[in-house]
Amino acid sequence: MKPEAQEAALLTAPAEPAEPVDPRRAKRKELLLFLFITVVMFPILSVLIVASYGFSVWFWQMFTGPPTH
Repeated sequence: MKPEAQEAALLTAPAEPAEPVDPRRAKRKELLLFLFITVVMFPILSVLIVASYGFSVWFWQMFTGPPTH
């Protein structure tokens, strides 16, 4: 079989799961991922967004000066 035909056969072959999924394990993994996102990622991202905005305002004011009346 030609390499192109093998690749096409692989792309059209039905996908089978590698192993059965344990619902309790999947639920625990989902809960841990949710906690990681809400406790770690969102606070870090919010601080980084606010800090980058503050830095950009500070950097802009270095060139344009402080706001006037």
